[in-house]
Amino acid sequence: MKNVWKEFKEFAVKGNAIDIAVGVIIGAAFGSVVTSLVKDIIMPPIGLLTGGLDFSNKFVVLKAAKDGSTAFNTPADAIKAGAVTWNYGNLITLVINFLIVAFCIFLLVRAINKMKRPKPNGEPVVKDCPACTMSIPIKATRCPHCTVDLAQTASPKL
Repeated sequence: MKNVWKEFKEFAVKGNAIDIAVGVIIGAAFGSVVTSLVKDIIMPPIGLLTGGLDFSNKFVVLKAAKDGSTAFNTPADAIKAGAVTWNYGNLITLVINFLIVAFCIFLLVRAINKMKRPKPNGEPVVKDCPACTMSIPIKATRCPHCTVDLAQTASPKL
């Protein structure tokens, strides 16, 4: 058990685990912003163009309510009356939301990758650590990820 705890501490303190945690938190915040963008900005004009169609209220009654009624305005009304519904409109809304979020993340990653690309004739500004293979500044003497002393691990020049 002591070895497991030690391995867990090494994993949790490593830069990659912290980077992933930060990425997840930022991703969740970014997702909520894009969800609002879709719900409040993009879907209303789409609904207007489709004649007031609101995808989130599209559903099929699979089993009538306890009183036998099958005509409801929203899935919530049907469920409240005891009917069983298949809410396909909510799925359509979530798929549209997912596609827009995925496209926004693609554009963000694409822009970041363009900024990271080295200039064609420029000198390199990063190198790979020989111990952990993480990218580090070219002038670094100690790896910030694995803390190996780069002066000692440098291979002799021929």
